[in-house]
Amino acid sequence: MEKIWLKSYPPGVPAEIDPNQYRSLVHLLEDAFHKFGNRKAFVCMDKAITYAELDAYSKRLGAWLQSRGMKPGARVAVMMPNVLQYPIAIAAVLRAGYTVVNVNPLYTPRELEHQLTDAGAEAIVILENFAHTLEQVLPRTSVKHIIVASMGEMLGGLKGAIVNFVVRNVKKMVPAYSLPNAVRFKAALAHASAMKLTPVELGHEDVAFLQYTGGTTGVAKGATLTHRNIIANVLQSEAWSQPGVQKEPRVEELSIVCALPLYHIFALTACALWGMRMGALNILIPNPRDIPGLIRELGKYKFNILPAVNTLYNALVNHPGFRHLDFSGLKMANGGGMAVQKAVNDKWLAATGVSIIEGYGLSETSPVATCNRSDSTAFTGTIGLPLPSTEIAILDDDGNEVPLGQPGEIAIRGPQVMRGYWNRPDETAKVMTPDGFFKSGDVGIMDETGYTRIVDRKKDMILVSGFNVYPNELESVVATHPGVLECACIGVPDEHSGEAVKLFVVRKDPNLTIDELMAYCKDNLTGYKKPKYIEFRDELPKTNVGKILRRALRDEMTAGAKKAA
Repeated sequence: MEKIWLKSYPPGVPAEIDPNQYRSLVHLLEDAFHKFGNRKAFVCMDKAITYAELDAYSKRLGAWLQSRGMKPGARVAVMMPNVLQYPIAIAAVLRAGYTVVNVNPLYTPRELEHQLTDAGAEAIVILENFAHTLEQVLPRTSVKHIIVASMGEMLGGLKGAIVNFVVRNVKKMVPAYSLPNAVRFKAALAHASAMKLTPVELGHEDVAFLQYTGGTTGVAKGATLTHRNIIANVLQSEAWSQPGVQKEPRVEELSIVCALPLYHIFALTACALWGMRMGALNILIPNPRDIPGLIRELGKYKFNILPAVNTLYNALVNHPGFRHLDFSGLKMANGGGMAVQKAVNDKWLAATGVSIIEGYGLSETSPVATCNRSDSTAFTGTIGLPLPSTEIAILDDDGNEVPLGQPGEIAIRGPQVMRGYWNRPDETAKVMTPDGFFKSGDVGIMDETGYTRIVDRKKDMILVSGFNVYPNELESVVATHPGVLECACIGVPDEHSGEAVKLFVVRKDPNLTIDELMAYCKDNLTGYKKPKYIEFRDELPKTNVGKILRRALRDEMTAGAKKAA
């Protein structure tokens, strides 16, 4: 394969990276702990911990986990927003020789039960705000060890006590729960003060993360990300970012705004792990949907890097307080998870002087596969160039490369591509080619300079604010409502979230209302998966064999929008 994109690389960016410089991801983390010990590593609600403290805390928590008797490779779930306990937990699990299973804290009991049972998780670190969800499913999982964290416990002293009081008693954000065998996060650290972490020999092919994602079946699957996968993507991201990072004025200690949730692969790699490799300060934002609160936090720092999705950029630039922030330190604004809109980029550029650098990737690719140049000042409308050590092929339906300029499925090969789906060789075989390319399901066109533009989505997946919504999953939930005969959902354009879910329903019970069905969805689906629109119909378009045609519904919506315009 001719790597035509290399001629478009910025000066100084290598064509290849070497993941073998680290034995494991733990080796990379411990190198950062020792190299940057006195620097601040993470800060949340004005409380910072240094790399040395992160080293010490994670050693103790890792020793506690080992004392539970779990075997190497055991899966440990982490279910929290962006709080200080998150990076401690990730480092502890990895250093103890286990695998991290990142869990969305807003999951419903149904979603949580599936992920815990599919992963075979034996332990979980969870914020108390979500412990009631765990309580409902615990007997049906293999979880035996529970660590419960609180919002305030790592903030120290009076401030921590006040935060916990407000969260629990004023804002009522901690529903009642009963987990009799659970241990408090700080108590686990205290119990382990006399323990020693037993070093574990880990290699590139050991599993570091199970990163759950959906698929055409609608059943969430764990992308098996090895230590090599993550090391590679961290080093690829570092190499690619250098032209942007080195812009004048130079900054010795970078600061990264981590507003994206750490359970999302974009934030995990592009904020936490890449930041630790660079010795950066990660500014943790527990609730990025609170835009005024986020802006207040940003006002405290001269931040250098801000990864976000289009919807967050849009919300920020349209808030009146945003323009009063200090952007003199901003070097890069990285966009991913969903397409960056030119109108949003133009507003962002006008306000900050920095263009949004759009990249592309998936959970299966750790995630970054392509990105626009980090020294770019112009909006390209593309997903950029393949990162070092990454190949992109544009394939037809038979798996053959199409000519340049022709549309085809984007396929990715590189050291960041997952080993496969956890315990799902059948699903793995559907997306991996014999020569090692991962088929993304997105349709793109590569030009003669190596830049790729996404033109369509081969899958029926809906992208809501950077989060994947799989119609089969949503439809299977809605179909269990006794008043529903059949249903289908599609994505429709939305100025705030990129796409929104529209649900079409044929009623079994003629008295079923939209409000009733919305409430049912709220009880069974995470917020971003809920339909924004519900339309009742007498029948749904189908093939001759009775398969519902989502494409016909999409075409109908598109035609209606054109007529309205």
